[in-house]
Amino acid sequence: MTSAFARVRTSWIGACAALAVLVLDILTKGWAVSALSDGRDIHIFWTLHFALTHNEGMAFSTGTNVGPFIGMLAIVVIAILLLTMRKQSNVVSLVATGCIIGGAMGNVLDRVFRGDGFMGGAVVDFIDFRWWPVFNVADIGIVCGAIAVAYSMIVSQPEVLEGTE
Repeated sequence: MTSAFARVRTSWIGACAALAVLVLDILTKGWAVSALSDGRDIHIFWTLHFALTHNEGMAFSTGTNVGPFIGMLAIVVIAILLLTMRKQSNVVSLVATGCIIGGAMGNVLDRVFRGDGFMGGAVVDFIDFRWWPVFNVADIGIVCGAIAVAYSMIVSQPEVLEGTE
């Protein structure tokens, strides 16, 4: 098997992770918009509630009028991650990178399709612990993916190049 073929084959692992996060994010946001648009709040357990909010800013609902900038920055990050994913061979890194890509794509799609004007939409958030900023499945994919990438970088063994031993 050629190394180029192996890279393409392993890239599918990350692509499947990205697709899984993206589809789950789209489905849960669709449910949240239809079930919670009337202002209803669903208590799940402890402090966990489902309550619909729309975030026009960035993380933790900070920043105003930065939605288009954040959306474009996310597209650049997605492109960079797609390029770097082709060079990865570690399964943990591939899945983690895919989760970040899928989450970023989910939030970008909200900015594109849930508003007026260029990237004028707001991100749908609905998971509310009452003591933490409201978030969504895309955010979970991004955060868990970033943690897994960091973990993978810490525990991975550096590759030894031929002739440098």
